[in-house]
Amino acid sequence: MTQSPSLIEQGVSQQHLKTVSCVNVLTLAYQSLGVIYGDLSTSPLYVYKTTFSGKLSLHENDEEIFGVFSFIFWTFTLIALFKYVFIVLSADDNGEGGTFALYSLLCRYAKRSILPNHQEMDEKLATYATGSPGETRQSAAVKSFFEKHPKSQKFLLIFVLLGTCMAIGDSVLTPTISVLSAVSGVKLKIPNLHENYVVIIACIILVAIFSVQRYGTHRVAFIFAPISTAWLLSISCIGVYNIIKWNPRIVSALSPVYMYKFLRSTGVEGWVSLGGVVLSITGVETMFADLGHFSSSSIKVAFSFFVYPCLILAYMGEAAFLSKHHEDIQQSFYKAIPEPVFWPVFIVATFAAVVGSQAVISATFSIISQCCALDCFPRVKIIHTSSKIHGQIYIPEVNWMLMCLCLAVTIGLRDTNMMGHAYGLAVTSVMLVTTCLMTLVMTIVWKQRVITVLAFLAFFGSIELLYFSACVYKIPDGGWIPILLSLTFMAVMYIWNYGTTKKHEFDVENKVSMDRIISLGPSIGMVRVPGIGLVYSNLVTGVPAVFGHFVTNLPAFHKILVFVCVKSVQVPYIEEEERFVISRVGPKEYGMFRSVVRYGYRDVPREMYDFESRLVSAIVEFVETEAGLEEEEEEVLNVRRKKEECMEIIEAKEAGVAYILGHSYAKAKQSSSVLKKLVVNVVFAFMSTNCRGTDVVLNVPHTSLLEVGMVYYV
Repeated sequence: MTQSPSLIEQGVSQQHLKTVSCVNVLTLAYQSLGVIYGDLSTSPLYVYKTTFSGKLSLHENDEEIFGVFSFIFWTFTLIALFKYVFIVLSADDNGEGGTFALYSLLCRYAKRSILPNHQEMDEKLATYATGSPGETRQSAAVKSFFEKHPKSQKFLLIFVLLGTCMAIGDSVLTPTISVLSAVSGVKLKIPNLHENYVVIIACIILVAIFSVQRYGTHRVAFIFAPISTAWLLSISCIGVYNIIKWNPRIVSALSPVYMYKFLRSTGVEGWVSLGGVVLSITGVETMFADLGHFSSSSIKVAFSFFVYPCLILAYMGEAAFLSKHHEDIQQSFYKAIPEPVFWPVFIVATFAAVVGSQAVISATFSIISQCCALDCFPRVKIIHTSSKIHGQIYIPEVNWMLMCLCLAVTIGLRDTNMMGHAYGLAVTSVMLVTTCLMTLVMTIVWKQRVITVLAFLAFFGSIELLYFSACVYKIPDGGWIPILLSLTFMAVMYIWNYGTTKKHEFDVENKVSMDRIISLGPSIGMVRVPGIGLVYSNLVTGVPAVFGHFVTNLPAFHKILVFVCVKSVQVPYIEEEERFVISRVGPKEYGMFRSVVRYGYRDVPREMYDFESRLVSAIVEFVETEAGLEEEEEEVLNVRRKKEECMEIIEAKEAGVAYILGHSYAKAKQSSSVLKKLVVNVVFAFMSTNCRGTDVVLNVPHTSLLEVGMVYYV
């Protein structure tokens, strides 16, 4: 039977689509090697060195070495492969991953919003989907708990901030330990080189890494994937060489029996050493956090078929070398490299450390940007470094702060073992936070059975708690560093969130009465001059107090008045056609409008964004739509009035646009406690004074800016 041409064409089309899809997945998988896996792939530089530091170095026989490799293999397999690749990567928020993506999912599905200016219309956004309306008994119980206990919502926020701050701590420790470990290999060839010179070289590389951030990663990103690929291939080939040459029996260490033998023979010392083993999976959280830049399938393909086998072979080969060279335990990685290829591998290792550092620094910029969107971090200037790639941003203040912290840790510690102890605590903390949030996601979002959720929590939670307890033991030996960093960042985030929430509550309580505005007449008690006045406020309803303050101090105002509220919504992105929500304030003859401008937590207003034209266009479109809702018999008159009002708005824009912002100061009430006065009057006031102004964040032109001073008593 002959097939019709249409069926043949359809079949060819489907086959072509499958081919294109496969090519795209493989292309993204290759590109992800240079962005996501830089941190994970440089772990072999310091894992064995850190694990066998301290008292465990006394147990350098084959059984201990086999046991450590067995722990590395099963940790890598269970946590990195099974938990993150097979389970966690599926918990995306419209394609976005990371701690904030999980938190956003939970807030939406549980109908809990931490943003004070949330509106019901936000739930109609295309990206705000909350799945099927059906509820299970477990998901309903969790939602009911959050509703009955408001403090639990605040606890959840603090818990998320803890994970976020530990992730920021990673961005300080990753460049230091990666670069210093890579550079320290030169001492094998130049034994007389003083440690100070190694530290100086590492500091120069770190300064260079942070100095080029302002140019954007897209300018050098094209070489990241080849570097990571060359690095992974080289260490895997060296691993195979070492297995064959030194000890093929290392393959038997894949058996979990060796883990039991290791703990039985080493006891407490072996348990403490697990803080070094966990460094083998540093970077798995980055794999989830950078999900938005790639696709879930591409990350799974890259990890499962390339990264995972390469790293396992590298760790196995190094263990085989160590089994015959116990004395080289503290320099095992570079000692295991064959002499003819030492310098090429050393150079590639240094570049791989740079790539790993770059990935974590870029991820930190994204995290801080999300925190700013959720009012959990002081305002900073966010610069787009690429006009084509969304999410490529640069934050000057954060960049130089990270550089200073990295240099301080490098110069202060000078020891990769202590850095490893600090790094391990930060990594395990973030993994525990992700496990707990995933438990809630499986209950509320995926609506899994209780037995499934408890099995996930018990299995992965117990493994991570084992490693976490080992890292806690190392707090005096460097583990205090991520704790100090995270507590500092948490204090900043929580105080800023507390202060901005209190200011919003003041705005809501002190809104200007609409009756008062209407009683003043269409002129609002002032001379209306040509132009458009944009009054910025956090309110989505009502007239802000700053406008009342303006009216009482100035005799004139613009003919068209627009109350603008720029707010964030708990979704990653918002389509441009859903960006503006326009409404009218008061009768038509008053010429007052409200514009709610919505952004997702991954959206960043661009510097060249033509805000004025888009706003005016949205208002004109609203007027035209509104005019069509009048009585049919007055259609001709309404069309004429519509055209006249649209012309007035366009002429007002041509006359000029002025931006009116409230320059507010928060002060604690006299009846407040001493702690509240300290937090609001000192700490929050200091952050407000030294952070970027609202005009900088909103890209307001200075020639059109008018600020109105106000004091908020909270």
